[in-house]
Amino acid sequence: MVKLNSIHHIAIICKDYQKSKHFYTEVLGLRVMAEHYRRERDSWKLDLAIGDHYAIELFSFPNPPQRVSRPEACGLRHLAFEVTNIEEAVAKLKANNISAEPVRVDEFTGKRFTFFEDPDKLPLELYEM
Repeated sequence: MVKLNSIHHIAIICKDYQKSKHFYTEVLGLRVMAEHYRRERDSWKLDLAIGDHYAIELFSFPNPPQRVSRPEACGLRHLAFEVTNIEEAVAKLKANNISAEPVRVDEFTGKRFTFFEDPDKLPLELYEM
């Protein structure tokens, strides 16, 4: 058995780098740790943190293929973010013209959650703790 300590980061490939950078930093509030342009790949790499924790690598590549999201496809289903107040978080999404599904209650934990999408239709979840 491999001994895993934690999840180190999540890599996301976007189509429109500036739009996705704005979404993850200005709308969701992730902090930029580093940003690099890789000329040989015509690609950006943006390292983002939630609080003090390195969390997401945002990559851009020319003409990436569209991600299959609906109907649900095999593979990574979504990325979930923990929030303290789901109504407040949903209101901030709406203020940025981002719609979220109606808030639901997890039948096993009793916690509230909702789904929304990033600019490339990647399903994202807010999960209230």
